[in-house]
Amino acid sequence: MNQIYLDNAATTSVRPEVVQEMIKILTNDFGNPSSTYSIGRHTKALIEASRKTIAKQFNVTASEIIFTSCGTEGNNWIIRSSVRDLGIKRIITTRMEHHCTLYSIKEMEKEYGTKIDYVNVLPNSEIDFNHLEELLKDSQPTLISLMHVNNEVGTVLDLKKVADLAQQYNALFHSDTVQSVGKVEIPLDEIPVDFIVASAHKFHGPKGAGFVFIRKKNVLKPLIVGGEQEKGMRAGTEAPHQVVGMAKALELSYQDLNKDRTKITELRDYCKAKLQENFADVKFNGNGSTFYNVLNIRLPFSPEKAAMMLFQLDMKGIAVSRGSACQSGSQKPSHVLAEFLDEVEIKKPSLRLSFGHENNKEEIDYLIDVLKGI
Repeated sequence: MNQIYLDNAATTSVRPEVVQEMIKILTNDFGNPSSTYSIGRHTKALIEASRKTIAKQFNVTASEIIFTSCGTEGNNWIIRSSVRDLGIKRIITTRMEHHCTLYSIKEMEKEYGTKIDYVNVLPNSEIDFNHLEELLKDSQPTLISLMHVNNEVGTVLDLKKVADLAQQYNALFHSDTVQSVGKVEIPLDEIPVDFIVASAHKFHGPKGAGFVFIRKKNVLKPLIVGGEQEKGMRAGTEAPHQVVGMAKALELSYQDLNKDRTKITELRDYCKAKLQENFADVKFNGNGSTFYNVLNIRLPFSPEKAAMMLFQLDMKGIAVSRGSACQSGSQKPSHVLAEFLDEVEIKKPSLRLSFGHENNKEEIDYLIDVLKGI
C-alpha cells in the first residue's frame, strides 16, 4: 500500500494545475512588482488579478484582500492592530481556538492590559450563545475572536449568528477561517464579519501564502513595516508565484466544491460506520454534526497501546494526527478536548482523521484493518 494521507486538516497536497501555474510564473515572470518598467508592471498585474479572483469568491472588493504568509501571521496582525490601533479594550474568545489566536490574545493582555473573556463551551463542543450575549451586554470596545471550523474536532460556528450579535452590540468580529476557506461558501456580502483569515496550504495551494479580509470600515496598521507593498499594509517584496498559485488553488476549490464536498462527506460517513462496526466502544468527539472533512475519534484502547498508536500507523504508511499539526508531537492532552471532555474521557486515546478529495474507501478499509491489528 502506498502512503495513505488522512491529515488534510494539517496541510494538503498542491494541485497539479497549481504547480504548473507557479512554475510558469517562476520561469517567465521574475520582475519585482514594485518596479516601474514593463516586466515589473506585468508581475504586479498578475498579483492584482489574483486579488480580484480571491475577492470574487467572497463577494467583496479586491481592496479588502491583503496577502500574508500564513494564517498565523493574519491572526496575529488582526488581534494586535485591533488593540493597538482600533481601541479594543476587551477580547471575547474561547479556550478552543488555535494557539496562534490564543497566544496573540494573551500577549495583548500582557502588553496592553486587554481584558479577556472566555465564552463557555457546551459538552457538545459548541459555544454557549446565551453566555456570549451576556458578555456582550457589558458594553466596552470589544473584539470577538472565534474560529469558524475547529481544527481538531470540526465544530462549526454559526458565523452569521455571531456577526449579527456583534453588530447588535457594536463589537468587532474576527474569525479564523483557515479550516473553512476553500471548503465551504462564505458570502461576506451577507455575513457582516469584520475580519477573516486564510492559508493557501489548507486548500491545495502552496505553503507560505495566505490572505486576510479586512472590511473597509476597519483601518488596521501594518505589522511588518519598511515598504509600500500591499497598499502600505504589509512591507516586503511580494512572491508572485505564491500569490498566483494561491488564487488558482482557491478558484479550483470553489469550482469543484459541490463534487468534492459530496465525495468527502460520503468517505467520512463510511469511515464512521466502519469504525462503529469494528469497535463497539468507539466515540466521536464533537457535536455529531461536525465539519464534513474532520472526524475526531476516541478509541477503546489501553494507554499502553495508545502511546504507540501513531507510530504503528506511520509504520504502516498511514498519516493521521492527535490534533493540531502545530503540536502533534506534544504528549499533553489536547487543549481543545480538555474544554468539553471530562477527566476520564480526556485520558482515552483520540485520533483526528481529516479527509480530502484524493482519498478513497480502500484507504479507509486499510486503516480499519491496521487499527484492528493494534
